[in-house]
Amino acid sequence: MTSSWIPRNRSNVFDFFSDAHNLESLTPPFLRFSVQTPRPIRMGQGQLIDYSLKLHGFPISWRTEITDWEPPIRFEDSQLRGPYRHWAHTHTFEEVDGGTLMHDEVIYDVPGGSLSHSLFVRRDLKRIFTYRQEKLPELLGVSRDSCRIGVVEIQNLRRSR
Repeated sequence: MTSSWIPRNRSNVFDFFSDAHNLESLTPPFLRFSVQTPRPIRMGQGQLIDYSLKLHGFPISWRTEITDWEPPIRFEDSQLRGPYRHWAHTHTFEEVDGGTLMHDEVIYDVPGGSLSHSLFVRRDLKRIFTYRQEKLPELLGVSRDSCRIGVVEIQNLRRSR
């Protein structure tokens, strides 16, 4: 889906993503995204995290579970309740050229199939992940020019594994 290289060591980048509350600052304001699970959230396999957001004006409650946890290499969050039929987001972190190469891969399925995907979901996901890539350097205290930001590619609707 997307990759970015950030000139920070892997442990620092992984630690940033390990704080679920940082997702609020990585999410575009149009979603009115808020982590509902109180601090501190002890990240690890099996951890449940609740969020609220507004999507096209509709309030949504979203619950994810950390289904894979391998610090500082990777973790995966999977939707238990939310706007998708299926959602699994894998975050990977590699040490490359003195920095961290991050990969985001999302496997998802949406209600309404390819029609809702082409009308809404593809555009929304591109906006969300593009915003994340633009905001991340600032939040990690590095200049955007020092990063290698990949293109956000939203594939055609991918069916559940």
